[in-house]
Amino acid sequence: MGGTSMEQYIYQEKFPAVFAADVDPDTAELMAVTQRPPTEAAQTESVTRAAWKTIPSWTLITTQDMGIPPDLQRFLAKRAGSTTVEIEASHAVAVSQPGPVADLIDTAARATTR
Repeated sequence: MGGTSMEQYIYQEKFPAVFAADVDPDTAELMAVTQRPPTEAAQTESVTRAAWKTIPSWTLITTQDMGIPPDLQRFLAKRAGSTTVEIEASHAVAVSQPGPVADLIDTAARATTR
């Protein structure tokens, strides 16, 4: 039985500029050809609870993000009451700048384990 789900990708030739502008070109190319679409459930199922309403949250705002505009990231972080850190990076910040990402995770983990 066929479904009506639709896979979404970033065009491979546009991937570096849209998703990974600050990533080494060879790595960005590999990311482009190996990207996986989100699951259908991620786009169609309803959220039943928002964790940010009951637990502390942290947001790394990527100011050079072409996938999720920084102003939208700020709005969502403010709505969630998140502690925010801004970094000049693309959407692929975990690849381009893993150190600051790890630092933020470490800070959040330490703050919530007291």
